[in-house]
Amino acid sequence: MYQRLGFEVVYATFPFHWNDPDLRYPHELHQLADDLPVAHHLACRVRINDRWVLLDATWDRPLKRAGFPVNEHWNGRADTLCAVKPFGSAVRTAYCQAVTNEPYRNGRARDLNPLNGEQDHGDAGEYGRYYRERTGMRTPEELERIRRFYREFDRWLVSIRKQQ
Repeated sequence: MYQRLGFEVVYATFPFHWNDPDLRYPHELHQLADDLPVAHHLACRVRINDRWVLLDATWDRPLKRAGFPVNEHWNGRADTLCAVKPFGSAVRTAYCQAVTNEPYRNGRARDLNPLNGEQDHGDAGEYGRYYRERTGMRTPEELERIRRFYREFDRWLVSIRKQQ
């Protein structure tokens, strides 16, 4: 949508583990999360007013009570919270250069490089190749553990939302 409006967009992938201690998982789900391989979360960086802004939908309000980050009051210009806790981060923050808020880049302005695990991609195709490369090496056992975790995770999310 931002590209259609003429904004420059970069796809930002954050490797993370589902065993985030801030999430108040039930015991069994916590055990399942501990046994998962690295996951990859996709967000966007959009250049707004000459500044790269992290845009991530995060989670819906009822999930806040279980420790999920929720973007309740976004002003349309500032970074949103990241829906996951990326590697190398004690908190959910956007990784960017402190002064300019540019995505981390090397000396060549067009080459985006990872910072604390973040991978930036210029388009959806580049992101798709990256994601397939990372997830394509999973074993059948890992895939089954992932499927089991997601089934249980979805059930847990439904139960939290019903507690309103």
